[in-house]
Amino acid sequence: MNDLVRQHTALGETDLEWLHLLVSEWQLLSDLSFADLVLWVPTLDGTRYVSVAQMRPNTGPTSYQDDMVGHLVPRGRRPLLDAALDEGRIVREGDPEWREEVPVRVESIPVRREGRVLGVIARNTNLLTVRTPSRLELTYLQSASDLAQMIAAGSFPFPGQQVDMDASPRVGDGLIRLDADGVVTYASPNALSAYHRLGLASDLVGQHLGNTTAELAPSRGPVDEALVKLASGWAPRETEVDGNGGVIQLRAIPLKPKGTRIGSLVLCRDVTELRRRERELITKDATIREIHHRVKNNLQTVAALLRLQSRRMDSAQGREALNEAVRRVGSIAIVHETLSQNLDERVEFDEIADRVIAMVSEISPGKVDCRRTGRFGILDAEVATPLSMVLTEILQNALEHAFTQGERGTVEVAAIRTGTGRTDGRLLITVLDDGRGLPEGFDPQRAGNLGLQIVRTLVEGELGGTFDMLRAEPRGTKVVLDIPSSPQK
Repeated sequence: MNDLVRQHTALGETDLEWLHLLVSEWQLLSDLSFADLVLWVPTLDGTRYVSVAQMRPNTGPTSYQDDMVGHLVPRGRRPLLDAALDEGRIVREGDPEWREEVPVRVESIPVRREGRVLGVIARNTNLLTVRTPSRLELTYLQSASDLAQMIAAGSFPFPGQQVDMDASPRVGDGLIRLDADGVVTYASPNALSAYHRLGLASDLVGQHLGNTTAELAPSRGPVDEALVKLASGWAPRETEVDGNGGVIQLRAIPLKPKGTRIGSLVLCRDVTELRRRERELITKDATIREIHHRVKNNLQTVAALLRLQSRRMDSAQGREALNEAVRRVGSIAIVHETLSQNLDERVEFDEIADRVIAMVSEISPGKVDCRRTGRFGILDAEVATPLSMVLTEILQNALEHAFTQGERGTVEVAAIRTGTGRTDGRLLITVLDDGRGLPEGFDPQRAGNLGLQIVRTLVEGELGGTFDMLRAEPRGTKVVLDIPSSPQK
């Protein structure tokens, strides 16, 4: 719509915002009217109309099989559009049009803002299935007529009240019509069922909706008074009412077709099961986070015990083996600590990589500079956990074997993400040091070192990637990992 309005019309940005506000609300008008809506705006030279938006009803058959957005129509071809634009009134004159053997009643509603007519809504009703209307359909049509008059007068939609139509109640969810005093004159079957879910034992018609709603809700005092006003339809507001094990969502729409409030519409939706599932998910998320937190604590306890045991050992080789185990356990604990702070099973791995680098760097403090370049990005826990162990083993191997005691050097961890999606992306990781390099005849695929065995098993078995170690130029060693950035099923 932005492109069409800016390309073909003289409307400014504030006018365009008003049209966006209208389009965010007009599903309501379409459903109440059982009709298609097409928004036509005059072009810059005033000789044509361009259709900038279209809406089909959820409550009846469509009148347009094709998409009308972007169509240009010369002025004069559709007299109802001309009359509505020039005279600023709703135009209903004329016989039904026939489109592909379907009779269609056409009406034109001017769209007014601050005294100016910005465009015209063509309301097109498919008459093929017309029958004697029920009380519900009559209430729908009367409400649609009131809203159309408000659009023509510039009092609908309500400024500053843009609605999320995916979350708000719709016409079919439940509709209640109130008079000017807030008394129910009609309640649809779905609306009545929603109030029965709250504990209402009687009919709604004839009752003051605000007082009835407040009685069904458990709160009292100022909240009670605010609920009475909202449910009485005095202002365009939304709220949820929770009582007797049920939850309903309310949306109030004051009706002022001629500038004076004649009543209001209240749309309602039973969201009891939806909120129950949301509470279950919140509880599940909290439980998962608590599990990760406890796993992290247990791993830290294991690491502390191993560290304590290493201090009591006389064998230097045994102490080093236990210290390696401490770092392996610590790398897994870092992942679980990060997961305990998230709502999903995904983590920002850059933070984990930096903490792993800092932890392993303690092997030779102040001697070797370890740093990270590039970004790992967000990874699933199924990738993050084994990858943190792999990174720990490679860094330990570099710090222990690439440099002699007290020698200075650098180890750089570089990460590159490729691909755009979660399923087709890959992660290329390079660990480069400027140490002594690989010994002659060294084969990383056959080396019996425990750390390298762990790396091979995790990279090829769990991560579904490849692992290689190469001589770096002019000196040092380069480890290359190529793994998928999402779990392999």
